[in-house]
Amino acid sequence: MTGELAIALGVVFLVNLLPAFGPPTWAVLVFFSIDYDLPAVPLVLGGALAAAGGRYLLARGARKLRPRLSAARLHRLGRAEAALRADRARTAAGLGLFALSPVPSGQLFTAAGLMKVPLLPLTAAFFAGRLVSYSIYVSVASLAERSLGDVVVDALTSPLGLALQLAMLVALGVLLGGVRPGEGPSRKLWGSADGKAERGP
Repeated sequence: MTGELAIALGVVFLVNLLPAFGPPTWAVLVFFSIDYDLPAVPLVLGGALAAAGGRYLLARGARKLRPRLSAARLHRLGRAEAALRADRARTAAGLGLFALSPVPSGQLFTAAGLMKVPLLPLTAAFFAGRLVSYSIYVSVASLAERSLGDVVVDALTSPLGLALQLAMLVALGVLLGGVRPGEGPSRKLWGSADGKAERGP
């Protein structure tokens, strides 16, 4: 039992290191809950901790890439940071909604790392929200074990889920200036093709 739990938490941690296109963490937890009959409390608590740890490291890794961004991208990130700080109430409400929602979070943590926003409050909100949502999913799975098998498979291969993550990646690209109307495909997210920083926004 301990070995299976450790494997489950390891899978959750690795999935949350991915910026996009990973399976939903709740689906991974439900899968292990159903197939290996793992106890709900350590699975949910450990899963929320592992997911939060993975997302935090994802954001830290993205932050290390910030010096490689061009001046134009850094300027856009600075404007986004200023907008977040200008309306703290709306930002807090957005964090609360994000924490309780099942939407993909990899792109948000990547953007947070690039924008140098405080990561610990974001990770704490993520942990608290996922603790609630994972508890609901695993509890429902224990009550409807027979019918949830297909749900887990659908979640792992859902075109809607993949499309949502792709849309969030495009939005992140727009934020960083990597996708702009009228630009050719040669423009790179991290700078110009010859590796030199671009000038001006």
